[in-house]
Amino acid sequence: MRSQRALRLRVFMKCPFLRFRNKSYDLSQRTLIMGAINVTPDSFSDGGRFFDSEKAVEQGLRLAEGGADILDIGGESTRPGAEPLEEEEEARRIIPVVRSLSQQIDIPISVDTRKSPIAERALEAGAAMINDISSLRFDESMATVIAQKKVPVVLMHMRGNPETMQLNTHYDDLMGEILSFFKERVAHAESCGISAENIILDPGIGFGKSLEESHNLIILKNLQRFKVLGKPLLVGTSRKAFIGKILGLPPKDREEGTMATVAVAIINGANIVRVHEVERMRRVVQVVDAIVRC
Repeated sequence: MRSQRALRLRVFMKCPFLRFRNKSYDLSQRTLIMGAINVTPDSFSDGGRFFDSEKAVEQGLRLAEGGADILDIGGESTRPGAEPLEEEEEARRIIPVVRSLSQQIDIPISVDTRKSPIAERALEAGAAMINDISSLRFDESMATVIAQKKVPVVLMHMRGNPETMQLNTHYDDLMGEILSFFKERVAHAESCGISAENIILDPGIGFGKSLEESHNLIILKNLQRFKVLGKPLLVGTSRKAFIGKILGLPPKDREEGTMATVAVAIINGANIVRVHEVERMRRVVQVVDAIVRC
């Protein structure tokens, strides 16, 4: 029975393996946990607690010890209304963190950036994956860097950029429009030489989505629709505003709400969940995986 379930899961992905330089994960076996580290002074989730590089490294080590499969390090705020960060400042924030962590842990490090020079420098410093919220649209050279380095990339759905994404959140067909966006972005990535096996899709919870129209809830409920594309799905709901709207709580008190959304995301097809607290979330994921794969 278990092998039949694994076979059904494989059907939804042309290749169930996510391969890094020194590690490979079989996505048909379990859900991966991506631990997020925001090296920014104005992070909505932690209020800038890890802006200092030493504190960011310490947090990365804690997340790894807590069971993270991937660490995702970002130095540019992408909250609604955030302005682009200068390249050198972004590098100053994250490159030392990437270099230090890559020397101390053996799990892959992802870098959350839209800029190809930052991606290239991070990969040289030890990163093994790029998480591009612009889906290769912000910097035309990003696709070339990823193709040449042969690393996994996350393509996220977002209208516009963080400065403008909440100005137009009307969709005639929310799921259909995101699906069309993914098809176009995947085709573009592959045409640039990025391996089909290295593409991961993220529906962009909270990015250009309306709280009033429950877009984030609709995406979670219908996540399975994106499986037709045959790509792994990454979902990041951790402590986001739609959870706060439901519970009436600030980010620091949204962990139980995050756990609920992670459970729903896995049941509906998520392969990777991006969270800020790993240790307790690992227990949630293990239980949900056991149910989904029984």
